[in-house]
Formats: sequence, C-alpha cells, structure tokens
Amino acid sequence: MTEWLDRLAAGEDRHWCRRWTVLACLAALVIAWGSLTPSSELPETLPWDKASHFIGYAGLAGLGGLAGLRLPLAFLATLLLGSVIEFAQLQVPGRSGGDWADMLANGLGAGTAVLLLFALRKYLAAERRR
Repeated sequence: MTEWLDRLAAGEDRHWCRRWTVLACLAALVIAWGSLTPSSELPETLPWDKASHFIGYAGLAGLGGLAGLRLPLAFLATLLLGSVIEFAQLQVPGRSGGDWADMLANGLGAGTAVLLLFALRKYLAAERRR
C-alpha cells in the first residue's frame, strides 16, 4: 500500500499520471472559463475572491505535480497561467484584470500545494527507508 502511494505521490504511476493530467487540464479550463467570463454572466454572490484563487491554483499546481511535472515546474506553470489570465481579464467586460492581490493568492495557493506534495513525498520516502 505504501509503495503504491509513494509512486502515486511522486507522479511515477503512469496509469494515474494520465488521470492527473486530464484533471489538471480540466482544472485549467475551468479556471480560465471562470476567470474570463464577463461579470454580467457570473452569479452575483460568489465565495470570497481570494480564497477562490488560492484553492483553484492550489488544486491546479497539485494536480500538475501528481501528473508527473517536477514540482518547481508545476509551480511556475501555474503562476504563468495565473498571470496570463489576470492580464487577459483586462479585455473582459466588467472584470478588473492585473490584480496583484489575485496573483499573490494564486501564488500562495500554488506554493502551498507544491510544498505539501513535497513534504508528502519526503515523508513517504522516509517511511520506505524504515
């Protein structure tokens, strides 16, 4: 059981890597859709904006790491996507793009997920050595 979890957390199980990749792509599409939809087409009451950014980008970075991306690359790719979307929002009616607080929440979420996955991998590696 621990060996399978170790391979899964390390992004080395090819069967699961494909699933994580599909989920990461879907998550990126959902984030892009939600971020680039005009404000008039969104519900008026959404959960706290910064928490949504944190959770969404944490999930995306975590899925990227589970899909087999090296953790620094998963973090940087997530940050890049978040930055591109923030500046693309400048062209979307009713949306204020380029918000540094949103980008900070994106980065904190992505960083938290990557650090948790890193810690999980270290823990499982230590358990394997015992």
